[in-house]
Amino acid sequence: MQTYRLGKTGPEVSVIGLGCMGMSGMYGPSDRAESVATIHAALDAGINLLDTGDFYGMGHNEMLIGEALKGRRRENAVLSVKFGGLRDPVGGWNGIDARPVAVKNFLSYTLQRLAVDYIDIYRPARLDPNVPIEDTVGAIADMVKAGYVRHIGLSEVGADTIRRAAAVAPIVDLQIEYSLISRGIEEKILPTTRELGISITAYGVLSRGLISGHWQKGQGGTAGDFRAYSPRFQEGNIEQNLALVEKLRDRRGKECLGRPDRHRLGRRQGQGHRPDHRRSPPRPADRGARLTRRRPVTRRFRSYRTRRAERCGRRWALSRAYAAAYG
Repeated sequence: MQTYRLGKTGPEVSVIGLGCMGMSGMYGPSDRAESVATIHAALDAGINLLDTGDFYGMGHNEMLIGEALKGRRRENAVLSVKFGGLRDPVGGWNGIDARPVAVKNFLSYTLQRLAVDYIDIYRPARLDPNVPIEDTVGAIADMVKAGYVRHIGLSEVGADTIRRAAAVAPIVDLQIEYSLISRGIEEKILPTTRELGISITAYGVLSRGLISGHWQKGQGGTAGDFRAYSPRFQEGNIEQNLALVEKLRDRRGKECLGRPDRHRLGRRQGQGHRPDHRRSPPRPADRGARLTRRRPVTRRFRSYRTRRAERCGRRWALSRAYAAAYG
């Protein structure tokens, strides 16, 4: 599995991470045994970045990951945790709390639920409008000094907030939605992170399943699936969005056998800034073309169409692992 270093001083992580939110009811009912097996399969495949939030399932997600990591070497998993989301007993949302005292409180419960001594990347889930970002990042920095957190990240914030946060302590990455449909970060946020040497950890690269190639109108009605309330899936929007997916299918069909999600991950990999390389390295599927010595004779006679199909197949295998977590 190809790896990147997050930011200038962050950990080495697999180019594809496993988002565990869907294992705690956010996309509807989930199976605990299957979720644990998915985490194990990801780790065995070389995917070491596990993303969660202490409010996913009101702690359920962290306990699930803690269970999956039992018997595994702690250093083989990079745990990225979001905090601050306030929930009520029926699963509603009551805002964000990113006060310094809340940072330490949330972290204490997270360490207990995950059954670990430290968190690799700790980040506020959203910007608390009542708390300066400098105060929140400063509190996390105190936990870094104390040894309970290794690195600081951000989530869903703008360019100005990124600059203010980076002035307080090193920021290794920004977690934010980024796909062919959600490209708002390209105007200001992406240039800012590149300038500051902050990586982008993109989520929703399949737009919550919309551009996966298998989404149909009327899906997402399962109890607990938050997509039922998402504007992009609402009546009047979903028809237009699915029409865009069909155009994408027609455009890329000849290259990737009609599946619009087969090239999605490759396009998003390397879009953020890498401190040690201005350009993203060639994807594993493309590296064979760069090897000119001792190539098997049979490779010379494989047609371009055949080679292209094989590349798309490898990307498809990776995209299925990502889609299982992000929808």
